[in-house]
Amino acid sequence: MGNCTHHPDRETGFQCQKHGIFLCLDCLKCRDPEIYCKFRSSCPIAFMEKTDETWGEKN
Repeated sequence: MGNCTHHPDRETGFQCQKHGIFLCLDCLKCRDPEIYCKFRSSCPIAFMEKTDETWGEKN
C-alpha cells in the first residue's frame, strides 16, 4: 500500500507496475494506453478501465 501520486493524503493499493506509482480510485487510469506495457495483461488498472468501458460507466 502507498499514497496516491496526485492525492498524497489518500492511501491506495493500486500501483502502476510500469511507472511505479500509486493511484487512488479517482486517478485510476492508465498513463500510456497506446504504448506497449509488459504488465498490461495482469494489470488491475487496465482491467478496471476495460470493465468500465464495457458496462458504460465511464464519464
